[in-house]
Amino acid sequence: MSEIQGAPAQGLEGQAAAGGSSGRRLNPSLLIGGGIVAVVVVLALVSYVWTPYTPMRVLAVEPYQTPNAEHWLGTDRLRRDVFTQILVGARTTLYVGFVAVGVAALVGVPLGILAAMSPGWLGQLVMRSNDVLLAFPALLLAIMFAALYGGSTRVAMIAIGIATIPAFARITRSGALGVMKTEYVVAARAAGRSPLGIAVRHVIPNVAGLIIVQASVSFAIAILAEAALAYLGLGTPTGQASWGRMLYEAQTTLRSAPHLALIPGGAIALSVLGFNLFGDGLRDWLDPKLEGR
Repeated sequence: MSEIQGAPAQGLEGQAAAGGSSGRRLNPSLLIGGGIVAVVVVLALVSYVWTPYTPMRVLAVEPYQTPNAEHWLGTDRLRRDVFTQILVGARTTLYVGFVAVGVAALVGVPLGILAAMSPGWLGQLVMRSNDVLLAFPALLLAIMFAALYGGSTRVAMIAIGIATIPAFARITRSGALGVMKTEYVVAARAAGRSPLGIAVRHVIPNVAGLIIVQASVSFAIAILAEAALAYLGLGTPTGQASWGRMLYEAQTTLRSAPHLALIPGGAIALSVLGFNLFGDGLRDWLDPKLEGR
């Protein structure tokens, strides 16, 4: 019976490998997006071991300096080094993204599998509850959480993660429904394999690509939501480096020192673009059906 269960799965993997041989070529979106993401990750990692100055330290220099040899991206109104804040802000950005996406995936993926494998009222209950949560945008939910528990990076991460759960649940359910109709899952059920065993052995490996792509897109959403919250004064508090916080503090100097807003704004835009391109590239690379497009 083990041979019967294993044969269809191996055949499917072989077909995917054969069908995706040319579709798995690295595409421009994946390369460009991956390069941008790699730069953000490097900036965050570098900030743990080296920064030009102590983060958020007030220096004995002139404020509003433009980029120069000593301060590569200039100084802000509080005489802090902007390049140092960009480095540490990259760390905050990735931290928020990882935690928010992790919360969403840990809750949304099991819910999506449960909804796909539980026909009838239970599956409908899961998805209708998911639709109710979907009605609350990440920014609105984060504002509600900030009003209840105060603005902080942790509150922003949890709120963004909760608001992103529906996306993971829906994409996982969609992929799992297709897997549940395959012959090898039918054979596994006939052999008496438990629902948990089917989910772990067959469903999760076959929807992993969809989850990875959704994670990269949700990462970009989390970055944008955290920056918006920090800009509104509801995210990362004063005293911690954040690209959104830098935008918030630079809004009063748009005429006199526009670079203080352009630099963090460009970092946010480039990061969001990078993760979106990376997600699109991953989708094209992992899905052999897109081979000829």
